[in-house]
Amino acid sequence: MDRTFFFLGALSGGMAVAAGAFGAHALKLRLAPDLLAIFDTASRYQMFHALALLAAAWAVSRWPGWSARAAGWCFIAGTVVFSGSLYALSLSGLRALGAITPVGGVLFIAGWLLLAIAAWRR
Repeated sequence: MDRTFFFLGALSGGMAVAAGAFGAHALKLRLAPDLLAIFDTASRYQMFHALALLAAAWAVSRWPGWSARAAGWCFIAGTVVFSGSLYALSLSGLRALGAITPVGGVLFIAGWLLLAIAAWRR
């Protein structure tokens, strides 16, 4: 599991850098400023949680147990839901997609709490 989380964290980090560059260069003149800010938020949170996934990979190998594994899966799901919905919203302009975003935020919070539990219990 630690290799899977590390691989996905590294991949997600690379994708976040690519998305940030794409937003800063290719989308700068194509999106309204508010939609560009949403795209930037998506890439920023993706990068934060790519690093969190690397931490979860380390925690799984250091403190084996359900909470570190669950934290990693929450970070993965949170990235897909939170950043994914914001990328889709900013590129499509469909504001209704923003209703999904808080679910991803809750998954991020759960991931951090689970990571804390993993550290506390071990």
